[in-house]
Amino acid sequence: MQEPSFSDALQVLLLQAADNGRGEVLFGESLDRASREVGPFMIGNTFPSVYLECPLKGDPYLDVTLLYSDLDPNARVEHPAAEGANEMLAWFAGICHEHSHVCCGFELDTEKPELPAAAVHFQPRGHLELVRPFCEAVGEPERADLYINQAQRMPEDWALAFFGMFRGRPGSPLRICGYLSQDEVAACAQDSQHLANAFDEVGFSAYDSAMLDEVREFLAFVPGTVDFQFDVFPDGSIGDTFAIDTSFKTDQPEVVQKSFESGLASHIMHLFEDKDMVDSRWKLVPEATFARAIPAERGDGSVGRYSFTLMPDWTKARWRAGVLQPAKMYFCAHAGFID
Repeated sequence: MQEPSFSDALQVLLLQAADNGRGEVLFGESLDRASREVGPFMIGNTFPSVYLECPLKGDPYLDVTLLYSDLDPNARVEHPAAEGANEMLAWFAGICHEHSHVCCGFELDTEKPELPAAAVHFQPRGHLELVRPFCEAVGEPERADLYINQAQRMPEDWALAFFGMFRGRPGSPLRICGYLSQDEVAACAQDSQHLANAFDEVGFSAYDSAMLDEVREFLAFVPGTVDFQFDVFPDGSIGDTFAIDTSFKTDQPEVVQKSFESGLASHIMHLFEDKDMVDSRWKLVPEATFARAIPAERGDGSVGRYSFTLMPDWTKARWRAGVLQPAKMYFCAHAGFID
């Protein structure tokens, strides 16, 4: 076959995710909307980092996040949901080749019949100097101060790395995210007061002793770094939502299957079952896993192996006002030549 477009390659992966009735159970009606709407967002010189998000309890839906790391100055998304965002893409194209770990992108909420304006993501990592010009390019300059001010008050080992915002929604919070080091994960898992002190320093007050115990329980057996999330409102206050993301550390279908049968993923899912955060649909996740390479012809006429992969990447535990919410699953979808 000839090298597929990024959009066509993603369609293959969406079909694989939905095969054997999984689509209806995991993603519901929004799968069809995602299949129709996501194509114009598949831009860039390399396949975007694409994440498929679905709940593990309650009404099924699919959100799609796309992150770009390599854009040309003429990169554009021609879609109503991206209206007003092309200046952001042009700005990012001007700086992306100088900052290899920085990326930006969109989150598409396909749960509702009418696709709302796409949220935007930016991962400046440690480059705070990039935050203000990014927010200005998005047309939300006031958001820069929210992120920068909060970054400066975060406790040690709770450094911020990226953020997301809903464009054009007055009063909506800025989602701020970072990573806990392995040592900080261990410290929080061992000592409720250490965790409470960190929350207090962040400015997060929507917790009680029961929530502290639950967070510690989750952190006690997760490997490596952990992604954390808070919301910052326009007045600078921290919202009542806190979340942590746990990676499954899997990269091959057989490893995924083993993890969900008896390894880390199984332990996490059974803990979530005990907390009433998931229903039985999580057992379909390993079935959606996919990795296959086939011969394909490049644009220059040479032939290489073109790979399609769909892997469960991480799961999210989230508390609102101290109360656990339904868990979410995130698949990573990727395609491209591997030789």
